[in-house]
Amino acid sequence: MASHRFSFVSILLGVLLIAENRAARKWDYEPISIDCNTSDDSLININTKIVRINRGEFGISAKVEWNYDTTDETMVEAVVYRSTSGDESDYKVLPFSLPKQTFYDYLNTYYKDVIIKNFGGCSNIPQFEDKFEPPWPKKTYIADKCVIDGDGFPEILPIGFYKIVFNCTGPNQPSWSFVAIIKLTTKMF
Repeated sequence: MASHRFSFVSILLGVLLIAENRAARKWDYEPISIDCNTSDDSLININTKIVRINRGEFGISAKVEWNYDTTDETMVEAVVYRSTSGDESDYKVLPFSLPKQTFYDYLNTYYKDVIIKNFGGCSNIPQFEDKFEPPWPKKTYIADKCVIDGDGFPEILPIGFYKIVFNCTGPNQPSWSFVAIIKLTTKMF
């Protein structure tokens, strides 16, 4: 009887390990660059830097001084490109793009499902469970050595270089954007 119990426990552990392995992301990343632009530094000032945490582990630190009010007319969009070589002429647009939408729609979808999960524990960004209730707080946001664990991202992505172009605009508001380039490699363990 004891050997049957051991066999059952072994099978159960094996299934759990396989299930855990299947659910984990199959890629590692190295941020190459993050360039930010704003039309008015006094209303939004963004400073980012890539931080090496350990061998093969990178994080992102940022300071965002947010000094303006968003409205129902504040719009965001993001376009994602991929290149096998990293050469600028090799980038092709991907279907992962974030279509142009209101800032509040973005907060209740992508921000809630991806940004909070990946940056919530290492920053002071607003976090919420149900629906975001405006206004977006005017304050200084700090992210300290945030390591992206991949929550909300596809588990499997082709290796190569990814360029993310994010834009935020609105009437009588500053426009701001960032361009991030990230190198994805196959995860070894």
